[in-house]
Amino acid sequence: MSRSFESLLLWSFPIPEGLVMDPLSPTALAVPNHIMDRIGSGLTLLREHGKKVQKYLLKNRKFEVLKKSWKSIVNIVLVEAKDLPVGNDTSNGLYCKFKLGSESHKSKQVHKSKPVWRERFNLFLYDDDTLEVTVWHKVKQKNFIGRCVIDLSQLEKEKTHELWQDIDCGLGSIHMLVTLSCSDRNLPLDSIPSSNCIRHEPPADDQFQWYRFDNGWSEVGQLSLTLHGAKGLSAMNLSGNVNAYCILELDNARVQTNTIRGTSDPEWDKSFVFPIKDITSTLDIAVHEESLIQSMKGETLGKISIPLLRINNNEKRWYALKNRSKKSSARGNCPRILLEMSIVWNPIKASMRLLRPKETKYIQKPPKFDIPLIYSNLIFIKHIFKVFQMGNDHFKRVFEWENQELSAMALGGWLMFWYFFRLWMTPLILLLPFIHYWLVRRNTPVPLCQTADDDDSDDETETQKDDKTIKTRINELQDLTLTIKNGIDYIVSLLERLHNLVNFSVPYISYLFMLALVGASIAFLLIPVNYLFMAFGIYKFGRKFINPKRVPNNDILDFISRVPDNQMLKQWRELKVPEAAEGPSDPEKRR
Repeated sequence: MSRSFESLLLWSFPIPEGLVMDPLSPTALAVPNHIMDRIGSGLTLLREHGKKVQKYLLKNRKFEVLKKSWKSIVNIVLVEAKDLPVGNDTSNGLYCKFKLGSESHKSKQVHKSKPVWRERFNLFLYDDDTLEVTVWHKVKQKNFIGRCVIDLSQLEKEKTHELWQDIDCGLGSIHMLVTLSCSDRNLPLDSIPSSNCIRHEPPADDQFQWYRFDNGWSEVGQLSLTLHGAKGLSAMNLSGNVNAYCILELDNARVQTNTIRGTSDPEWDKSFVFPIKDITSTLDIAVHEESLIQSMKGETLGKISIPLLRINNNEKRWYALKNRSKKSSARGNCPRILLEMSIVWNPIKASMRLLRPKETKYIQKPPKFDIPLIYSNLIFIKHIFKVFQMGNDHFKRVFEWENQELSAMALGGWLMFWYFFRLWMTPLILLLPFIHYWLVRRNTPVPLCQTADDDDSDDETETQKDDKTIKTRINELQDLTLTIKNGIDYIVSLLERLHNLVNFSVPYISYLFMLALVGASIAFLLIPVNYLFMAFGIYKFGRKFINPKRVPNNDILDFISRVPDNQMLKQWRELKVPEAAEGPSDPEKRR
């Protein structure tokens, strides 16, 4: 009875213009149209964000896997593929699918002619140790290219394995990096060998002695590291709890520790072994917070980079954690990490490795447009130009005998140097700056860590920068830009003049320069080089006495300045003179 009465009321009273009936509750009051539009747009926005969150959760699956008893985290870096059947179709549709038990991942699509992914992702290992990789090419329909299977039970835990896996059902191979990181619950991995231990064990020295080359040239040493724990970490969530785990990277090798929950002073007590392929590499350590928000932001609790050549064997010490830029301390109560490291390496193999290209790091962050870095680089270039300008002015003063004692000493040193100089002395001369800085470093050791005075100086510098007004900054930028522009213009103009000197833009100057080169060749043939440079020094220092009123100059630059650059050649280019148009105004024609 009540339902029929409500329906009678709805049909009896029409809905006013500008209002709309709520479809979820027809018996409710009418709602204005603009409010319903706002509700609809809000629902659409919420639906879009929900899809993004759902996609992220499906990709990372952190909350789902916490409820399951997974054994290990499998970190995979898909690098590239080679020798694939290309054919005529080279479109952007080649991708790989990875399946590990119930876990799966689909890579991004790349061009078939250049299959390079360089993509990193994680899969969770449960009971199934078989990793299946299938290669597909999708244009209008999916085309199966091949597959390969990797038995993870044969791979050592806590170690990055570089694999070139052949495709079984097709042609080609896939390049990938596979790392099995430890479990969060410290469950034993059946049939998987492990190098994990709590006690720090330095690597054996006999394997990398200077006379041993039996293990190839790719591996020059070994790093043994024990991560004891950290202190003073800052909470990045509202609850105040810290769920920290650590990631250690050396070139392309990467391992991850388990997560210690609910404490700002975690203790991992984990040991790892890294193969060293370049002794000049850097060990990168980052402490992360295991939370959804911080993972999406890419925030870290602290970072540190340690060059391998600065490691002292069997030294257990604290390292201060830095922020994202690695220039100042991270947030927290003096955040630090306790490490104990040992390194052994073959000096001969490491020295020969320096003559080869560095190992390419497959996963790198894209470069950012850093305005402060660009500004500092411009200032550095400005200082370089000023140094050359001041050096040129100083040499001119020496040649002009403004300080007679200094000029006399310079002339005597020049003559003595070229009288006794031999070609074999050139490498020894290049050693002089190294010896100078070695003596300075020996007398005043350079601190490897930043002190409180350095922090105070950095704070003062930042304060001075902040005190500058916008007008001052604009004026400094304008002066900086003009200085660099003038220097670059001068260098470009000089290079263009040299090019135009060779291509006979001014034939007279080019022939004259050729004649001078022939004369110099004959002089080097007949006269020893030492005497020629001694005569050159006497000429440079004696011009002031020959012509006291002369203007200081550089003979070679003055000669090159007579050759036009490209801008001058454009200005010298002649235009065709058009012939005068014949018309009735010509008096001869009118006659």
